[in-house]
Amino acid sequence: MSTGHSRRLIFGCGYVGLRVAQRWRKQGDVVFAVTRSADTAAQFAADGLQPIIADVTDEDSLGDLPAVDTVLFAVGYDRTAGKPIEDVYVAGLAKVLDHLPSHCGRLIYISSTGVFGDAAGQVVDEQTPCDPRRSGGKACLAAEELLRSHPSWQAKHVSLRLAGIYGPGRIPRAKEIAAQIAIPAPGAGALNLIHVDDAAETVLLAATHPAPQSLYIISDGHPVERTEYYAQIARSLNAPDPVYEAADPQSPAALRAATNRRMSNALAVEHLGLTPQYPDYRAGLAAILGM
Repeated sequence: MSTGHSRRLIFGCGYVGLRVAQRWRKQGDVVFAVTRSADTAAQFAADGLQPIIADVTDEDSLGDLPAVDTVLFAVGYDRTAGKPIEDVYVAGLAKVLDHLPSHCGRLIYISSTGVFGDAAGQVVDEQTPCDPRRSGGKACLAAEELLRSHPSWQAKHVSLRLAGIYGPGRIPRAKEIAAQIAIPAPGAGALNLIHVDDAAETVLLAATHPAPQSLYIISDGHPVERTEYYAQIARSLNAPDPVYEAADPQSPAALRAATNRRMSNALAVEHLGLTPQYPDYRAGLAAILGM
């Protein structure tokens, strides 16, 4: 539907979404950014975005969405909002789909590798059956299935299953490691990662690919043992080795550690054109922490 510069609409202009917005603006696109906050809307406007004040869980706020070439649904879960995760990830997406103009272009959905269950350390790809253990993974899988079955969107959506996102200002456990505060023992198993800048670039690839698949795993392709990752953070910070303590069996950290899998990004590399700027965790941490 585009003539000249493209029109983009972002639900969830946060850690990943804002970087996508900045890239689209830099190439001259018109970028609409949805937020629930008037203050954030003012900041978006100051940054050259077109703010829309709306809430994906409030149908009445979604009545005047613009027609665009690309929709990015990258909504995170705000635990302080007091709403179940399914209301945001699944019902919220359904409300957005119902209110988007029918002649919108491609929709890109930010999903998670949390849709997979334990793989006992084996390689996982897009054909691996899903068996999510945590509420976030279950909600992401339900949202993917909603898109796959939706009469208007099943043929023009792309779901990106992002591995663990890290980047500037978001290095899990770095503060505790630097301060020698005990962190929950991560157990054995692989950690699958993607630098936030590579995640953002992947969205641009998915938006412009002439004939994308409907599903990709997005990771740097180099899983690392969790304990080695934390040890590298310590080395990067010139800190002593991490200090561990027993994890609460029901904590998010323990539940993550119970799923040992190694993500393959081969399809994204070969078909989507993913070429990570940060091809492994060492490169990413070095760029952030200056090693």
